[in-house]
Amino acid sequence: MTRTSASASASASSSRTLDLPDLTGRRALVTGGSDGIGLGIATRLAAAGAHVLLPVRNRAKGEAAVASIESAHPAAEVELHDLDLSSLTSVADLTGALRAEGRPLHLLVNNAGVMTPPTRQTTADGFELQFGTNHLGHVALVAGLLPLLVAGRARVTSQISVAANQGSIHWDDLNWERSYDGMRAYSQSKIAFGLFGLELDRHSRAEGWGLSSTLSHPGVAPTSLLAARPELARPRDTAGRRLIEAMSRRGILVGTPQSAGLPALLAATAPDAGGRFFGPSGPGHLGGTPAEQKLYSRLRSPEEAARVWDVSEKLAGVAFSPEA
Repeated sequence: MTRTSASASASASSSRTLDLPDLTGRRALVTGGSDGIGLGIATRLAAAGAHVLLPVRNRAKGEAAVASIESAHPAAEVELHDLDLSSLTSVADLTGALRAEGRPLHLLVNNAGVMTPPTRQTTADGFELQFGTNHLGHVALVAGLLPLLVAGRARVTSQISVAANQGSIHWDDLNWERSYDGMRAYSQSKIAFGLFGLELDRHSRAEGWGLSSTLSHPGVAPTSLLAARPELARPRDTAGRRLIEAMSRRGILVGTPQSAGLPALLAATAPDAGGRFFGPSGPGHLGGTPAEQKLYSRLRSPEEAARVWDVSEKLAGVAFSPEA
């Protein structure tokens, strides 16, 4: 079957800012793909011909996402799986099942995340929720899928945040047990995840794994990150989300859920992009067309990245082996 470029199947505004290559025959896994930015990313990859694996925490939302993609693109290949990144057991179940199938993966977009619960919450394994979900859950996912990623000479793209340009890693209290600040804990999770993504690219180059790892950030857009989440003790949308939504509707500074996914798509498909960082190119990098970005100061230390890698392996109980 002949595939058109993904731009022909996306919205007009999206197609003017990014064309994807033909991804027919490629397998792509997108976390957080049941709504918002992740659903936009998954839809564009499927439209470009990729066989998209969609692991989700909420099965009903996942089924609705699959229906949405297939409605827009009837020839799309989308495969639903169960995954809760806040549970290392759930991550191991998914990665074990996919390794048992033995089919290479060519693209992995680590997009899922949780942001600023008003009170400190923990994962199933006892980690602070943002650090455990945004960072450690994805670390375990990459480790578990590494043989398939190596087999596919994959591109791994990790979604961080403008929040990674502020704050620091709370090395003396990674789980925020002595004091909790939701925004600082969120920044820590994204700094750690960014450092991990860069270290993954270094390890691949040094050890001949053949995969490449990139970073992206979506800028600012009205997504579910700051929306009402009763399970996070957030009964209503935050004031910040309401403001962002109003600005987005008026085209002021920030992006849309569709445009916010474009940097990750560029990071996932641009040639020779290993170790590079992509985000919106508009004022303040809050919105606009996707482009390469200057690496945030908190992500520039290879020594800090190596420390994050080692600590994360121990905390998540994983080892990075390319052998199945």
